Parts: sequence; structure tokens; C-alpha cells
Amino acid sequence: MSRIGKQPVEVPSKVKVTIGDGAVTAESGGKTLSVAVRPEIAVRWDESEKRLLVAPAAGLENDRQARALWGTTRALIQNMITGLTAGYQKKLEVNGVGWTAAVAGPELELKVGYANAIRVPIPPGLSVAVERNIITVTGADKQAVGEFAATVRAKRKPEPYKGKGVKYLDEVIRRKSGKKFGA
Repeated sequence: MSRIGKQPVEVPSKVKVTIGDGAVTAESGGKTLSVAVRPEIAVRWDESEKRLLVAPAAGLENDRQARALWGTTRALIQNMITGLTAGYQKKLEVNGVGWTAAVAGPELELKVGYANAIRVPIPPGLSVAVERNIITVTGADKQAVGEFAATVRAKRKPEPYKGKGVKYLDEVIRRKSGKKFGA
């Protein structure tokens, strides 16, 4: 039995949920997110409690694939509801002398030690803000926020000697001492 899958997904009153056609769609404040649901999983709406219940489809309670997808599907639906109500946010820090980041229209422009500035297109549904050397990525879709932040970080990963590069704000870079002369 899935400990995560057994828990119901509480749906706030301002979120409208639609179940059908192999997907669960949630809508709130003009934002819409959708999660595909495999046929091994059954999602149903509990009208009295105003919540979603996720379980393996009838007859598949002991199926290995259904049990594997049960908790995952519930977590994806919960992330979708949380994204629509509170949103997700990742912060990155640009470290390096003269290294900057700026939002230029629909792109994030990074000047991180290369001859040319690197332009990263901002996906729809995400908003990016830059304050001094901190890049803040916010959005309703947890996967999109994390993927964009990882793409930006990959443009110039932090190096262990001087700590220069693009890193997550809460990331700790293990520093190396380098060569020691005269020892």
C-alpha cells in the first residue's frame, strides 16, 4: 500500500478540478495545469469532503505497475494544486567579478565570463526577476520552474576553486584549496 497515495488531495474552494479523458485538469485565477493519469490509476472526486482520492483501478490493487504509479500520480496532482494556490520559486545566484544577469524581453541574458552574452528563452507561464546578482524564477508548474532553473545553472556551473558560476541560493559549494607553493 502506498502511504502517499492513500492520502487525499485537499482542493481549495478557489480551484476548479476536472477529471476526464485520462487527465486531471485544475484551473484557478486564469492559470490552468493538467496531469496525465495512466489507465492503471483511478482518480475520483469526493463531493462531501471537497477532495480528490487516488487509488489503483478496480482489479489492479495488487498490480506492481499500478502500485508504483499510485503515489507518483497523487504527488503530481498535489504539486499541481499547490502550484495554483501558492506557486513555486527557485532562486539562483551569479558569482563572479563583472558577471551579471538581466531580463531582456522574453529572454534571460547572462554575462558569465564568455566572449558573448548567453540568452536563455523564458518558457511561457514562468516569470523571472533579477535583483543585483539574484535570479528569481517563479511559476505554477513545479517541473517547469525546476527545469528552467537547472538550464540556467548549467550555462556556467560553479567551480570549486573560486566559487565562480551560477548556483542555487541555498547550494553549498565545497571549496578546494588549489596548489600550495613553498610547502
